Amino acid sequence: MTTPTTYPNASAAASAGSPLGKALAAEHAAVYAYGVVGAQTTGTLRKRAATGFDAHRARRDQLRALLVKRGEAPAEPAPTYPLPFEVASPADAIRLAVLVEDGVTAAYLELAADPDLSLRRLAALAMQESAVRSYTWRPVVVAFPGMPVERATGPDPVRTEPTPIPPVVDTPAAQSPISQQLQDQ
Repeated sequence: MTTPTTYPNASAAASAGSPLGKALAAEHAAVYAYGVVGAQTTGTLRKRAATGFDAHRARRDQLRALLVKRGEAPAEPAPTYPLPFEVASPADAIRLAVLVEDGVTAAYLELAADPDLSLRRLAALAMQESAVRSYTWRPVVVAFPGMPVERATGPDPVRTEPTPIPPVVDTPAAQSPISQQLQDQ
């Protein structure tokens, strides 16, 4: 079995419909996963898990209220969510927390492109918060949090030949338009 790079996975969020619905689905899964993370940790790690749980629960509640306000029916959470791997140790819990945060960040990408400025702002803040939480679990910085890691298809962007440099035209300073303007002043 290969380990996924994000949790919740994109196909689960895609079934949620609208970008707001997808973000809500990711938050539901994150709340569930943080319960598992908290159960496998102690001390400082458990406090960090509780903070993540509370943050995702608050964001979930915010998204539910926003969907209701917009006349959409928010999806209810599932009673359980399939985990991407068995979580039997604190190390597994940390790995799950990182996958959760990376998955939540990815779930907000589509919402960040919404024409509604308030939704774009909400998505940007949610992505920032989850990227920071991911960093607290695994202090590795990624260039574009939430973006797929796969390499783009197409021609290699690295040039194999140097770009030709155009020849420099030798213009006396007295003839250049800028020099002329300076002399006129």
